[in-house]
Amino acid sequence: MATNRTFTMLKPDAVEKGHIGAILEKISASGFRIVAMKLTQMTTKDAQAFYAIHSERPFFADLVEYMTRGPIVAAVLEKDNAVEDFRTLIGATNPADAAEGTIRKMFAESISENAVHGSDSDENAAIESAFHFSGREMF
Repeated sequence: MATNRTFTMLKPDAVEKGHIGAILEKISASGFRIVAMKLTQMTTKDAQAFYAIHSERPFFADLVEYMTRGPIVAAVLEKDNAVEDFRTLIGATNPADAAEGTIRKMFAESISENAVHGSDSDENAAIESAFHFSGREMF
C-alpha cells in the first residue's frame, strides 16, 4: 500500500538560482503539505552516504561534488499517493524530456543539474526522510 509521504531536495542549482519560493509554491499548489523542511548543506560524507547506491557509477564523484557545492532545501511532503504524484510533478530526470509544467521542465538546466530530487519508492521516501530529519522534526 502506498504511503502518504515522500522526500524531496531542492538541489544546489535551484537554490543558487533563487528558485526556492517558486518551486515550493508549485509543490503547495499541487496539493502537497510540507511536514518538515530545512535549508542545509550536505558534507562530502553526507552526499556519499545519501547516494551510496550510485557509488560504483562513473558519475558518482561529480554527483557528490555537485550536491556539496552549496545549500539544499530538504523537505518531507504529505499527500495521498505522495511518491507517485510527486514524481509526476517533478518530471523526467532529463529536463529536455520532462513534460511541460513540471518542475524540472521549468527550473532544471540539464540531466546532471536537474533542480530537484524526489524519492522513487515508499521505502526510499522513508529512508531519505530519516536521513535528513528526526521523527520530532516532522509534523
